This record gives sequence, structure tokens and C-alpha cells, in this order.
Amino acid sequence: MKRFLYGIDFGTTNSALAIYDEESKEIHSTIIIPSLIYFYHQFNAASSSNYVVGEEAITAYLKDDMKGRFIKSVKQILSRSSFSETRIHNKKYNASDLVAIILKELKDRADKLIGQDCRKAIIGRPVFFDDDNVQKDTLAQTRLYKAAEIAGFVDIRFQFEPIGAAFAYEKSLVKKENVLVADLGGGTTDFTYLVLDPEKVGSKDRKNDMMANGGIYIGGDSFDSSFMWEKGTPYFGKNTQYEATPGKVLTVPKSLFANICSWEQMNFFNGLRIRKDIEDYYYFSGEDPQFKNLITLIENNLGYSVFQSIEKTKITLTNADSAVFSYNNMDINIDEEYHYRIMSRLSQKT
Repeated sequence: MKRFLYGIDFGTTNSALAIYDEESKEIHSTIIIPSLIYFYHQFNAASSSNYVVGEEAITAYLKDDMKGRFIKSVKQILSRSSFSETRIHNKKYNASDLVAIILKELKDRADKLIGQDCRKAIIGRPVFFDDDNVQKDTLAQTRLYKAAEIAGFVDIRFQFEPIGAAFAYEKSLVKKENVLVADLGGGTTDFTYLVLDPEKVGSKDRKNDMMANGGIYIGGDSFDSSFMWEKGTPYFGKNTQYEATPGKVLTVPKSLFANICSWEQMNFFNGLRIRKDIEDYYYFSGEDPQFKNLITLIENNLGYSVFQSIEKTKITLTNADSAVFSYNNMDINIDEEYHYRIMSRLSQKT
């Protein structure tokens, strides 16, 4: 029987698992899924599972009319001592339980590919889960270790994420170099300045080679939210004015639009009271066409598809100086060109 090892990157936005063949010393295959969990609105006692993970979580969330429990960015709660547990369908879930759901999904998919129950894993972790707070850092790793155990792993080791990112480059070196490694994630952006040495390829302990590190709690998710706030919400009526009383004109509350800057929070609009308020704003605005876009967005659960268009815009700008933010669906028409300089200013605001 072949011997395999799983390398896992549990991320804020996406999580990945690489299947490493220890005999051939080659990567067998790689699995990547969004770090998302959705618990169905209706509990089914006869079902073996009342949740779905990854892309399926998005589909189920939208199909369930956003009434269930959608969980994203679970990695960010690992270091929070204030979070003890949450109750879903009358069952308690702590931080390790939630992370384990994603790790087990990765493990199950990988085990199916190799036809074995692999229980050995190397899991990436930030240099610091929460700045330079040793107590929170210890709590986060303890929770992550427990999550791996719940998922079915027995032989568990950790590696600093910047080190993992630098290994491939180090193999190409012929002499020692000082390198700045950037890890741009969904929730955070981390930087590590370290020494890479071709003579140390394969060494297990590389912590002493890290000369400096730091990070900020800004990543792809916050950039998307900033883009939607600055460039998307005007198309959905952020500047709409309505006649509150005869002769008194006000602008629709900006707080409404904060809830469309993160698509999974759009269930805010499910309440009868807020729906009635929106209908009133629309009527007393003289049926403003841009505000009508907001109603269309809400009633047809289009939030996720809008953010997919934002993602495409970002991807285009990785290789081009300009890109068109384009979204044309159900009478919502957005086609506006943005340049790299504008996007840079947006990232500074996040």
C-alpha cells in the first residue's frame, strides 16, 4: 500500500489539500474548496448531515432563500477567546467543531481519491494568529489541532505558512538570499522577511531563519466590500432621495447599503419591516430606477453573482492596467471601466 501525506492550507476564503506520495515524492493531486459551511434552515432528523461545505454551501444558501445559517471566515475565530460556542439546530459547535467540518470535507474527498484513510497531515499556520499575542496564538493552534483530530487525523504537524510558500523558490536557488514573502489572503495580508538557503532545503525547523514578520487584517474580502461600497452601491440607489413629508427631501439611509457589501449578509433584508421600508423609499423616491435595482437584487438573490463580477474585475487587473466592471442581469446594467490607480486607492481605504 502506498504511503501518503496530506498538506493542508486552511484559509479564510479557501482551503486546499495536497496529496503527497511519500514513495515517489510527488504531488498526487490537489483539492481546493471555499471555506464555507451552510446549515439548512429546516433540520432533518433523518439526515446524516444537516449542512453542506464549499461551493455547495453557496448553492444551498441561495436555494434556501438565505434562511439557514451561513458561516464564512471561520478561521478568524480561532484566536478569539470571546468565542466559546454557537448553537445550531439545538446542537453546540465550538471553534474546533466548525473548523473540523471543513477539514473533514477535504479529508473525505482526498481519501476517496487515494482509496485510503490517510491520517497524517502537515497543516499550515500563520506566524502569529493574532499579532504578537502569545496567549491567543496558543489558543488558536490548540483549537486547530483539536479540529484536525476531530476530522480524523492522528499524526499532525504544523508549518508556518510563509515558510511553506518559500520552499518552492528556495529549491531553485544556488546561493543564500534574503527574501520578503507576502501572503495575501481573504481575511489578512501577512509579510515575512527571511533567509532562504539551498543548503537548508528539507530542514524541518526554520523559525530562526525568519528575521521579521507582520501583517494587517485586510484581505480580499475587505477589498471586495470596499469596491462594492465605492463603485457598486451607487448603481443600487445609495444616493437616492425621497420625499419624507411634503417638501422635505431626504437621502435613503446609507446603512441599508452596508448590508449589500458582503453578499452573505443580505438576509438582513428578509424581515417584513425592512421590506416595507424599502417599498416606501421606492415609492416616495418617485420610483427611482437605481433604487429599483436594489429591490431586484434582494428579491432575486443576486448578491453572490454581483460579487462574482467584482472578482472577475480583480482577476483581470492582475495582468492589465484597466478592466470593465460588468454586470448585466434582470434590468441591472453596470458597465464601467476602472484603472489600476483607482483600484489601488480602494485598497488603501479598506
